[in-house]
Amino acid sequence: MADDKKSDSKLEQGSRAFEVPHPQPRHNVPVGLSNNPVLPVLAYCGSSILMTVMNKYVLSGLDFNLNFFLLLVQSVVCIIAIQTCKAGGLITFRNFNTDEAKKWFPITLLLIGMIFTGSKALQFLSIPVYTIFKNLTIILIAYGEVLWFGGSAVTGLTLFSFGLMVASSIIAAWADVQHALTSTTNASTKISTLNAGYIWMTANCLCTAFYNLYMRKRIKLTNFKDFDTMFYNNLLSIPVLILATLLIEDWSAENVARNFPIVSRSNIAIAMVLSGLSSVFISYTSAWCMRVTSSTTYSMVGALNKLPIALSGLIFFDAPVTLGSVSAIAIGFVSGIVYSVAKFKQNAKPKTGILPTTNIPLSASSQSMRDSLRS
Repeated sequence: MADDKKSDSKLEQGSRAFEVPHPQPRHNVPVGLSNNPVLPVLAYCGSSILMTVMNKYVLSGLDFNLNFFLLLVQSVVCIIAIQTCKAGGLITFRNFNTDEAKKWFPITLLLIGMIFTGSKALQFLSIPVYTIFKNLTIILIAYGEVLWFGGSAVTGLTLFSFGLMVASSIIAAWADVQHALTSTTNASTKISTLNAGYIWMTANCLCTAFYNLYMRKRIKLTNFKDFDTMFYNNLLSIPVLILATLLIEDWSAENVARNFPIVSRSNIAIAMVLSGLSSVFISYTSAWCMRVTSSTTYSMVGALNKLPIALSGLIFFDAPVTLGSVSAIAIGFVSGIVYSVAKFKQNAKPKTGILPTTNIPLSASSQSMRDSLRS
């Protein structure tokens, strides 16, 4: 969810929406604390882990069903936080414009779908499995860019990384199913829970891919920066989420008590606020990381960051620690590194490569879609 609202959406935006020039090297000048590359990298990783853990804490009870309300709280907290930072001169973003809001609104709807499906998937799946399956979104986005935007062809090394991503997801799912089957109690219930999680995860990967692809086109047209995107996404989502939580979700006293037990009500409220603030932290620390490091380092950090996020599920929650789950995490970690290396090599060479869909004649409808997206 929030891994997705803020975790999947801000990580993608940070790498392309911020246009922060890299500082020129200075000789014989001591490196200040703000320009030390270790600090922003740790802050970036920490904010990602904080968001995922807080979201999982809120959603860890399978009786929790006020997902739209959770998203609403996070959006309101995010708007308050970035408006406060703007008033204090810490950040800047463009003021609200009705015409821009109308054009951006479809992206906001896709974002809500992405976050909602992500929250449902995180509700039923463990953090390691959720994190591993998110890698599959990279495959959808890569081929979507080639088909719809004429992006770079996918090289053999990139295809190999995709194979590792698929393998890690299969192993993770197999390990979860095996653990559920060997459980002494409620094996059928656990299998049903996992199946629901995989369905929501599939929907989340599709929503995330469409969101990223469509947002890429719109950002080029509007020249939005990262905080512009965050401002419009969260502001426009608030009225939609208010209607969704009031009309769709159950606000009876019994259901509220089930979602917010008295013994943990304050902790859940704090976790909601922290997950909203984490989105701001992720955007800021990603820009900070890009400013004091190279783009290569930033991309590698994004790949390596999946390992501590997955491990956080083993540490803070009761995710099963088995040979299969550990192997899936390791393979997923390696796939991220291989993918980063492949992208570095691809960017350093002319845009040539191997793609199963390259040079295949497009149908009239596919060609029309590509032309319309380019226009």
